[in-house]
Amino acid sequence: MRTLNLGILAHVDAGKTSLTERLLFDAGVIDKLGSVDTGNTQTDTLELERQRGITIRAAVVSFTIGDRIINLIDTPGHPDFIAEVERVLGLLDAAVVVVSAVEGVQAQSRVLVRALRRLGVPFIFFVNKVDRLGARYQEVVEALAAQLAVRPIAMSSVIDAGAKLVRVQTLALGDEPLFSALCETLGENDEALLDDYVLAPDWLTEERLGRCLADQVASGLVHPVFAGAAMTGVGIPALASAIAKILPERRPNPDGPVAGKIFKIERGWGGEKLSYIYLASGTVRLRQYLDLPRGPERVTAIHVFEAGRVHGAESLRAGQIARISGLAGARIGDAVGGDPAGGWAHFAPPTLETRVLARRPSGKAALWLALNQMAEQDPLINLRRNEEADEVFVSLYGEVQKEVIQSTLLTDFNLEARFEKSTVILVERPVGTGAGLQILFKEPNPFLATVGLRVEPRPPGAGNSFALEVDVGQMPASFYRAVEETVFETLKQGVFGWQVIDCHVAMTAARHSSPASTAADFRQLTPWVLADALSAAQTVLCEPIDRFHLETPMESLSGVLTLLAKSAAATMDSVIADGVARLEGTMASQVIQSVQQQLPGLTSGAGTMETSFDHYAPVAGQPRLRGRSGPDPFNGAEYLLRLRGVPI
Repeated sequence: MRTLNLGILAHVDAGKTSLTERLLFDAGVIDKLGSVDTGNTQTDTLELERQRGITIRAAVVSFTIGDRIINLIDTPGHPDFIAEVERVLGLLDAAVVVVSAVEGVQAQSRVLVRALRRLGVPFIFFVNKVDRLGARYQEVVEALAAQLAVRPIAMSSVIDAGAKLVRVQTLALGDEPLFSALCETLGENDEALLDDYVLAPDWLTEERLGRCLADQVASGLVHPVFAGAAMTGVGIPALASAIAKILPERRPNPDGPVAGKIFKIERGWGGEKLSYIYLASGTVRLRQYLDLPRGPERVTAIHVFEAGRVHGAESLRAGQIARISGLAGARIGDAVGGDPAGGWAHFAPPTLETRVLARRPSGKAALWLALNQMAEQDPLINLRRNEEADEVFVSLYGEVQKEVIQSTLLTDFNLEARFEKSTVILVERPVGTGAGLQILFKEPNPFLATVGLRVEPRPPGAGNSFALEVDVGQMPASFYRAVEETVFETLKQGVFGWQVIDCHVAMTAARHSSPASTAADFRQLTPWVLADALSAAQTVLCEPIDRFHLETPMESLSGVLTLLAKSAAATMDSVIADGVARLEGTMASQVIQSVQQQLPGLTSGAGTMETSFDHYAPVAGQPRLRGRSGPDPFNGAEYLLRLRGVPI
C-alpha cells in the first residue's frame, strides 16, 4: 500500500481549506463543493469554525489519487492556533504550502516554511487566488526565493492574472521555458544532469527530469510552484498530479511492530476521550491493549478515516489514521508502541496570559474541570492555578484564541466565563552557575534522601536539560526518574515565579536509606535543592521580542518611524520601492497590539504589519513577580511547613 501523509499549510485566508475542498471534490470524495463563507466545508466541523470562517482544529480526511492513498490533514492558518499545526508536522511525509497570489508571502508562511525545513519535510507551493484582482504570480514566485530562502521552480504559466477568466497552463518538463529553468536549477545539485544539459540536451528526457525533480523535492533541495484558483478549480489538476507523482511516499508495514503517534484528542458526546492516532507500523485490533507511556490501555472502538469517510472497523493498519476510544490515560504526543519516525516541531511558546473567572461563583469548580479537558486537546493552553488566591490562568497566542476558548466554554460546557486583559508572559534565564545540596540524616533535611543539584545556563533557545553525574547503580531507577521529573516541574516557577528556560540541571549527589526511602522523599526534596541552586546562580527576567514586517506608503513613513521609535523598536532592514517602504525589525511583544491599533490611522488604512515571536531579551527595571502555585521552595522554612500541612 502506497500512502502519503499530506499537510495543507498556509497563512490565514490564503485558501487552504478551499483547496482541500476542491481536492476532495475532484477525487470524488464529496459530490458538492462547500464554502468557507457559507460554513459548510468538509473539514471545518466545529460550529465556531463555520461561524468565523477559519480553521481552529486540525482535520483529517483520507482519499485516493491514482494508486496512492492520501491522508490529508487540513491545519489552522491563524497564528493563534499554531499549537495545532505543531502536532501535525511530525506526522507529515510532505506538504503543500498555500500562498495567496494577492497578499504574497505573509508572516505565518515564513514560520511554517522554517518549521518544514527544520524537520526535513518536503513541500511544494500552490499560489492560490490567481483570479483575484491584484494577483501577481511571477512576483510571488520571486518573493518565495527572496523571503523564504527556498529554490522555487515555476511549474505553471498564468495568463490574464487577476481576471475572472484567468488561464493557467501546465508547463511540460521537456518544453521551454520550463526545460532550461529546470535543468539549470536541478543541475546545481546533479553534475551529470548539468553536463548532459550543456553537451547532450537530447538525452534529458521528460522521464529522467521527472525522476530527478522528485528526488530533489524529497531531499528538500527544490520546491515546485503551481498556480491556480481553488474556488474555481483552475490549475488544480496539475497540483493533484504533482501530489501523486512528485511528492515522496511511504510503504508502511502492517506486519511490523505496532508504532504510532497520538496527535489529537477530543471528547465524545458522553465525555469519553477520543484519541487520533497515525499508525506508522503494525496492526491494531479491537479489544487489543496498546502500550502507552502511562501504562497499557485497551482499545474499545476504532473509527478509520478511509475513502473520504470515517467508519467503524475491527482493525487499524499501518499507514492509516483512526479515532480510537478507550485510551483514558492518553495524551497528545504519546507514542503508541515503539516511537515512529519523525518528531514534533517546536514553535515558539505562547507569549500572553489571561485570568479566567466564572460569571457565577458557583461555577468555579466546573470552570476548572472544563479548562482541564480543553487543555487535553491543546496542551499549550498551559493551564495554571494559584490555589491560595483561587485564580485560574491560561496561556494564549492571541486574542482570537481567547474568544475561541470563551465560546467553547459556553457551547460545550454551558459555562459563562469572563477573561481579564491579557498580559505578557515573562521567563527567567540563569545568569551563572549555582549548586544546592541536602544530605540524608543531616539537619535541616527531614527527608530520607540526599540530593545535590547544579544549574548552569544554556545557549538561548536551547531549552532545559537534565543529566546524571552520579553512579546510577547506587539507587533504584525510579528515584532518579522522580528527581528528573520534579526538576522539570519545578523549573516552571523560578526565583520570580516565572518559568525558567535555557537551563541545564545536573544531579551531583544521590543517596537513599533502604528500605525506608521512597520516591516521594526525592520528589519533595528536589524542589528545595533546586531552589537553592537557582538562587545561587541567580536568574534574569526576560520578555518576549517579536520580529515585525511592516509596509507603509512613502508619504506615511515619517509618522510610522516616529511610532516605532516611541515603541523602542529596532529596525534591522528597510527597502523602498514603487512608493512603498518595507521595514523589518524587532520590538517587545507587549507593545505590538498598540502599534497595530495606531498603524491604520497613520497610514490611511494602507499600512500592514505582520509579527512573529523572535527571542527573549532581559527586562530593565524592577523585576515583576508572579503569583506562585503550591508551596514555595525558595522559602525553605515555609516550604517544609506547607508540606507537613501546617497552616501559614
